[in-house]
Amino acid sequence: MKLNRFGRLQRLLLLAGASLIALVALGYHPTPVKAQDSQINQTATGSWLAASFPVENFQEYSSPYGPRGEGEFHYGLDIAAPQGSYIRNWWAGEVVEVIDDDRCGTGLVIASGKWEHVYCHMEGQVGQANGRNYLIDREGGIIIWQNEQLSAGVRIGRVGMSGRTSGPHLHWGLRYAENWIDPGTVLRAMYGEQTAALSRRLDGQ
Repeated sequence: MKLNRFGRLQRLLLLAGASLIALVALGYHPTPVKAQDSQINQTATGSWLAASFPVENFQEYSSPYGPRGEGEFHYGLDIAAPQGSYIRNWWAGEVVEVIDDDRCGTGLVIASGKWEHVYCHMEGQVGQANGRNYLIDREGGIIIWQNEQLSAGVRIGRVGMSGRTSGPHLHWGLRYAENWIDPGTVLRAMYGEQTAALSRRLDGQ
């Protein structure tokens, strides 16, 4: 018995896990910044199809990229999820820093070519062995070493409340060629390409 179009869509979404389609259905429509959209289109090599949304059990975007009160600037996008939800690596790359400070808390910086993705407020602690730092979250079954190579989509930690935060969320920052980028514009580009690819798959069945 053949599945109808809606049935095929359900099956693909279940196989895909955390789908960007589901995120947009929950109400996230990032406002593009024209200069950054142009830069992303020029600097994104290959395809956004390999990129992974960074948080499981997504709830909401609790704080956008951009200026805050009293002259502060928020260099990232806060993605709220229940404490203990797994965080996934956005793009394949190398762990270049394991963070342990009062502001970011426990976190990671992963380099993917000219891109750097920053993850803050994670569960776990930072340790050191043989001259290398590592993030360890025993309850979550996670250990990530500095200089480790990671594939896109692998679990790299869990949402926590380390550092300066009033609630469980992932602070997710992106830099390209050492310049900060609004993560919302990247999600917009990912959404466009990934949903187009999903539509092509559905039309081909």
